[in-house]
Amino acid sequence: GTAAAPHRAATGAAPDEPVAIIGMGCRFPGADGPEAFWELLERGGDAIGRVPDDRFARWGGGNGGTDRAALGGFLTGGGGLDLDFFGINEHEAAKLDPQQRLMLEVVWEAIEDAGIDPYGLAGSPTGVFIGISSSDYRDVLANSPSADAYSLLGGASSIAANRLSYLLDLRGPSLAVDTACSSSLVAVHLACEAIRRGECDAPLVGGVNVILTPAITEAFDHSGVMAPDGRCKTFSARADGYVRSEGAGVVVLKPLSRALRDGDRISAVVRGSAVTSDGRTNGLLAPSLRSQEEVVRRALGQAGVEPWEVGYVEAHGTGTAIGDQIEAAALGGVLNRGRAADRPCAIGSVKTNVGHLEAAAGIAGLIKLALCFEHGALPPSLHCDEPNPDIDFEGLGLRVQSSLRRWDSPDEAGVVGVSSFGFGGTNAHAVLGPAPAPAATAASAARPARRPVQLLALSAATEEALHAQAAGHAAWAEGLDEDEVDRGSAAVTQ
Repeated sequence: GTAAAPHRAATGAAPDEPVAIIGMGCRFPGADGPEAFWELLERGGDAIGRVPDDRFARWGGGNGGTDRAALGGFLTGGGGLDLDFFGINEHEAAKLDPQQRLMLEVVWEAIEDAGIDPYGLAGSPTGVFIGISSSDYRDVLANSPSADAYSLLGGASSIAANRLSYLLDLRGPSLAVDTACSSSLVAVHLACEAIRRGECDAPLVGGVNVILTPAITEAFDHSGVMAPDGRCKTFSARADGYVRSEGAGVVVLKPLSRALRDGDRISAVVRGSAVTSDGRTNGLLAPSLRSQEEVVRRALGQAGVEPWEVGYVEAHGTGTAIGDQIEAAALGGVLNRGRAADRPCAIGSVKTNVGHLEAAAGIAGLIKLALCFEHGALPPSLHCDEPNPDIDFEGLGLRVQSSLRRWDSPDEAGVVGVSSFGFGGTNAHAVLGPAPAPAATAASAARPARRPVQLLALSAATEEALHAQAAGHAAWAEGLDEDEVDRGSAAVTQ
């Protein structure tokens, strides 16, 4: 792909034009990067474990809280940052929320994955939309006797997006989105709409969640929504709550016509999306069946997709018995219309692998689906040996995706959906489809024959970072066939 020309005005897209996913970056429990994430999903890996040693004590949260607070999906080596690379001094870095540090790195990786020169974006109408909700670090800073201006910036959720725009001199919309657990999928919806309105080019969209103290986990535990065994058992007869986890994910988006013109590598396309609110229910935190149906219906309408065409839905799927029942009923109420009895819609949740990433949950589901299209397979949803008997799966035209299924072609999957619900009632749903066949892209038609040897130049601010970058490229290249190496080289050099 190529970077947007500096100072060029965004041109917008047709109201019904799909939006291409042209780059991805992520740090999820047990998975550092998209390929590691796919490997975890493909083998049905479970990344839940105990809190890293001294994590809570380091941030003033004690030594682990309750037993359930000590279980979750955690990242390793969190909190560090290459200060020289990002031009941040040590005093400012000390006051910087680890969520902001993580987003700096993952956004950069997503831009590079898209084959874009990050510095080439300077002055362009590139937007930044970041889902971010809770901030344990903000509470830590509030109790610090050395609060200053850096503390205000380091703990402000808005700066999680604004710092990225500042760093890269981006002139498009720059905003943090907080709708609790649906934050990052709402951010995707807002970014797609901003593209269609001509407000920005190639927006950077994602979500982040980092757990530094046991306080929020203990509060949820007291309310009875945490799973005693620390596992999200989505749609299972044993569903008894969820487990909190941390991580970050980012995608780079672009109108499909521009992505094809620029020769970008397209993982999948967002064909439509929608956001609704539950409005008044039996209680502020009580979900609404009607609103969940409506958000799926609206997303399908924007995508121009019939309900029976949807082959899989990446559910919100927290693994609470009542929540699962309402979500399944809503999905079946919409997607079973016109569906053949022998073609039920598969459902599952990445939360069974990595836990509930809260503000980053929706982007994790979106990246999972993009990887499914890239690899031509649908990974299993875990911990559901016995489906919930209170859900009429057959009557709803649904089935739990409990095993790895490989597709003969991306078209076999048809279209898929991803849902994300905020506990305050904000619901989001997006409809995705496969990328156009390679033969349809201008780049594949014009690409010259592959040279027998091609130089890949690496650079970094320090020798240590250079070695880490070389090791990362070597790990990426290992095991790729010639066609995959050729595609990767083209992405790196464009």
